[in-house]
Amino acid sequence: MSFRAPVADIAFALKHGAQFNAALEEGLYGDLSGDDVDAILAEAGRFATDVIAPLNVIGDRHGTPFKDGAVTTPPGWRQAYRDWAAAGWNGLAAPTAFGGQGLPHALNAACVEMWNSASMAFGIGPLLTMTAVDALAAHGAEDIKRTYLPKLISGEWTGTMELTEPQAGSDVGALRTKAVRAGDGSYRITGQKIFITYGEHDLTDNIIHFVLARLSDAPAGTKGVSLFLVPKFLVNGDGSLGRRNDLRAHSVEHKLGIHASPTCTMVYGDNGGAAGFLIGEENAGMNCMFTMMNQMRLAVGVQGVAIAETATQQALAYARERRQGRGVRTTAGQSAPIIAHPDVKRMLLTMRAMTAASRNICYATGVAIDRAHRGKDDKAREAGHARASLLTPVAKAFSTDTGIEVASLGIQVHGGMGYIEETGAAQHYRDARIAAIYEGTNGIQALDLVSRKVPSAAGATVKAYIDELRGIVRDVQGANDPAFGATGARLNDAVDGLDRATHWLLDTLQRNPESALAGASPYLRLFGYAAGGCMLAREALTAKRLPTGNGAEAFNARVATARFFAENIAVQSGGLERTVTEGADSVNAAEAALL
Repeated sequence: MSFRAPVADIAFALKHGAQFNAALEEGLYGDLSGDDVDAILAEAGRFATDVIAPLNVIGDRHGTPFKDGAVTTPPGWRQAYRDWAAAGWNGLAAPTAFGGQGLPHALNAACVEMWNSASMAFGIGPLLTMTAVDALAAHGAEDIKRTYLPKLISGEWTGTMELTEPQAGSDVGALRTKAVRAGDGSYRITGQKIFITYGEHDLTDNIIHFVLARLSDAPAGTKGVSLFLVPKFLVNGDGSLGRRNDLRAHSVEHKLGIHASPTCTMVYGDNGGAAGFLIGEENAGMNCMFTMMNQMRLAVGVQGVAIAETATQQALAYARERRQGRGVRTTAGQSAPIIAHPDVKRMLLTMRAMTAASRNICYATGVAIDRAHRGKDDKAREAGHARASLLTPVAKAFSTDTGIEVASLGIQVHGGMGYIEETGAAQHYRDARIAAIYEGTNGIQALDLVSRKVPSAAGATVKAYIDELRGIVRDVQGANDPAFGATGARLNDAVDGLDRATHWLLDTLQRNPESALAGASPYLRLFGYAAGGCMLAREALTAKRLPTGNGAEAFNARVATARFFAENIAVQSGGLERTVTEGADSVNAAEAALL
């Protein structure tokens, strides 16, 4: 099966489900027009479909051979990357002062989906560079920005994000990598980092590592962590590359999936220490790194959407061609395409609806990030930041869970052939599985949502969002269209359940935080069902208002997806609410079962 970027679906979800058009009409994006958006998405889709997608299986089979400290990327990889960078895609949302295009983060997220649908192993590399640009632009000294930002924005150099160490895992405060002041304003970095995506490769002449390390006189824990820019090759005063820095890739991991993405163990300081340059202030590295991490969490959520889209396309194509068994309407003696069987149809509809809901949540998060940066005044920017903070853990966790579940259903649709590597269905599942783990496991996202984001502003941000969802429900019910079936009622139940669970959590966090945190993951899933279902309904309502002809066709498809989600997926919200509000005791009292 050949992947084809679903440009029309992506554009509709971005403009209407995520309300990009509303921001556009407010003037949030300056002189950017709807036609500009369509042209950018169309070209991104063409490149993803024609250039990147054909390399996906090649990359999966070739992997990233490692010899004498060097990585060899798969055939075609280097040229595709250089063509991609030359087209300006790496700098789409980057600051114009250093060569970027300054376009919306939400629009960039839509393009990121297409790169990662075409090949997640290809798409993950540039994501680190984009987030490195954000951190350096926000926190770097002017001389460092002048030296490194233009090359990172152009894609001539790539960036990495280096937190994890063998003994620390997700506990960044336990890291041991050391930084020593060199006396000339630079630092010497020694230590080891693991699981470093694109830590070594042959795509570019230089790799710029963003490394968390600890000074000898730093406070304990995360309050004593600093962020350093550590280039593979030092840069001369004229911008040319100088000597090799004191760092190396020790090895490349043999992973379940994304085989063409080199995941490295990095070693710093074999010969006294790698030269590094402070980003931000000493002992304030986590603040700087969170600029990278929050952007990366949205990007990883988009990866979940991306792999779900690819798996859905392949499953649909297979189900239309594969004939097996007799359908209810099939003539005796003839076999039916398996898409005619109700259970297969249910699986395919689940795949499509979950993918579409996750896409809307991610794009809406991108629009909120844009509002945080571009709002007309402090109040508008603060509101955008609050919304983005609330939605980011949901976008990351709900969407990556979706990627895994949809890829698994894709294998099931293929039956036994899905378990055979040659069909490609298994690769989607292998690739998807990491997204729920890196950039903060989904359990950590749920804890962040419940312990930090929901209580923020005394719950005002989440309550305002729930009120917005109620407005969509009222619009569905007010449409009084039989095509929606029970969509309004089911979404109303889901939003009511989210509201009750939210109030329970806000109260319980004060009295019994352990019980509140026991329900964090089901609460995040409940949040995703309510938000995703309402956004799909908003898409359908928008399609209903379009002119006749293509508009009617679009409405039929979108209302069918929204209705299926509401009546078959969001309807599970009641059980999730009870798990949140009534299930804590069984979790906290179950230690005996784990002995």
